[in-house]
Amino acid sequence: MKEIHILHLYPNELNTYGDHGNRLVLMKRLGWTGYEPVVHHHHPGDSLAKQIDFVIGGGGQDSAQADVQADILKIGDGLRKLAESGVPMLTICGTYQLFGHRFVTNTGQEVKGISIFDLETVGSDKRMIGNVMVKSEFGTIFGFENHSGQTFLGENQAPLAKVLRGNGNNGKDKTEGARSLNVFGTYLHGPILPNNPAFCDELIKLAVENHYGEFSRRKIDDSLSEMARATARRRPY
Repeated sequence: MKEIHILHLYPNELNTYGDHGNRLVLMKRLGWTGYEPVVHHHHPGDSLAKQIDFVIGGGGQDSAQADVQADILKIGDGLRKLAESGVPMLTICGTYQLFGHRFVTNTGQEVKGISIFDLETVGSDKRMIGNVMVKSEFGTIFGFENHSGQTFLGENQAPLAKVLRGNGNNGKDKTEGARSLNVFGTYLHGPILPNNPAFCDELIKLAVENHYGEFSRRKIDDSLSEMARATARRRPY
């Protein structure tokens, strides 16, 4: 089986909302598709793994982002080079914010990011919590948001999706998340990938094609996910 190497950024610090589930789903669906997942856990102070085909990172409290700030700035050049080479990345909530220019907390603390996305986040008194449904190039995506940071995209920064239900980036402009090259950012927890298998498979396709040049898709029974998606579609915000 051909290997696909997954880099999981800060699995201890940035996992407040169960975003480890995204790694588990990636591993399962890679295996079902005929590829061998190899996971590298990146902790503060570590060097980047030598082989990286996919990067994931989860959400966390403001203090956790501050804790990993020095390290992500240290490895920022490496992550930007990976992004430029086409490596897909899925960044959730806190990691998403760290991939922008900066996050200014509600207390005025500035947490600097690595500027893969052209965006900034500011803390607010309003907490945005609830079920979210968005429209993307990968179809309808469902998730759950829980954040007080309001993210504003730069003029030329593409969003991941348009909000159909919920707040998304800031509750004002109907954008949710961001995409630059094959790097995706979003506020959607759940975790996001179990409820959105088509999106997960597109990310896998990007990783495999970027490494091996071609991707052979296999049929996977997603009947349970489709039941969950049908329920998610009926949920109020």
